[in-house]
Amino acid sequence: MYAWLWHKLPGSPRTRVLTALVLVAAAVAVLWWVVFPLFEPVVRLDEVTVRK
Repeated sequence: MYAWLWHKLPGSPRTRVLTALVLVAAAVAVLWWVVFPLFEPVVRLDEVTVRK
């Protein structure tokens, strides 16, 4: 999959690296500000129970 994506990105290797970094940053931003807030009410990560 990564090889396919690398070959589909336009430009020189330097441009491909920059484009790939922008795509990764966009994916992280969408996860951080859209997906994770949607799942927060369902998955309570701040309520931790430790059993002995």
